[in-house]
Amino acid sequence: MNTLTLSQPKHLLRLSDLLLLAVAVVWGTSYGVAKGALAYYPVLGFLAVRFILTFALLLPTLVRLQRQQLRDALRTGWPLGLLMLCIFLSETFGVALTQASNAAFLISLCVVFTPFVEWWMLRRKPERTVFVFAGVSLLGAALLSGGLVGDMGWGDALMLAAALLRAITVCQTSKLTRGSTAPALALTAVQAGVIGFGSLLLALGTPGGLPPLPANIAFWQASVYLVLGCTVFAFFAQNWALKHSAPSRVALLTSSEPAFGALFAVLWLGEGLGVMGWLGGGLIVLAALWTSARRG
Repeated sequence: MNTLTLSQPKHLLRLSDLLLLAVAVVWGTSYGVAKGALAYYPVLGFLAVRFILTFALLLPTLVRLQRQQLRDALRTGWPLGLLMLCIFLSETFGVALTQASNAAFLISLCVVFTPFVEWWMLRRKPERTVFVFAGVSLLGAALLSGGLVGDMGWGDALMLAAALLRAITVCQTSKLTRGSTAPALALTAVQAGVIGFGSLLLALGTPGGLPPLPANIAFWQASVYLVLGCTVFAFFAQNWALKHSAPSRVALLTSSEPAFGALFAVLWLGEGLGVMGWLGGGLIVLAALWTSARRG
């Protein structure tokens, strides 16, 4: 079976692609927004706030479910939520222990890992075209971030683990949601609950616990944006898209996230971007659009 497409109507595949590109855009902006919020509150506490708010917002979707739908949402959401909690922890502490350029490049390896994980977990052999697209996207990420600098350390190992976990999560989501009766929003609610309350337990277990919630309006504005755009919408869109598209295709489309993040940093945060950075971002977007244009 083709690993870029599945046997789905073209209009569903096109909608899936558009949603995933939108996810890449909002995730690309999340780094700058989250960085501002973290100036007011610790990492684990902020993750708890972000995902518990998401869970509370989506809780009515769980209450209205039929028994089988609720059972499917819990059965699917718990393992996926735990995987995503591990991803957030690996990324958070990985970024803290390595250079930002290394972190950006290493997390982009997800696009290369995904076809292999899909082949292993879902028994779908990747086509050569998948690796061409992945290679172009990875080259773009290397140009955009500057590639790997210095010796490998614990931070780099954590970012590699996060990239592999992202690939596993995409494939597991595809595997577990096919045939599931749980709506995508209900699945998002369970995932958010696992991440939010898991982060809270970890935060409370750290020395000193958590400080009082900040009163600064900028913190809450950032939290609302991340909850609505980067969690509710993005998790829903990815969960829905993985019912209608192959994991390798999903990974390639969402791999354009660093390019949109760099563009956001230039336009909104006033950061500079050199010629090689613009070239790298262009290659990433080209790989994503090339993937979207391929139907067969």
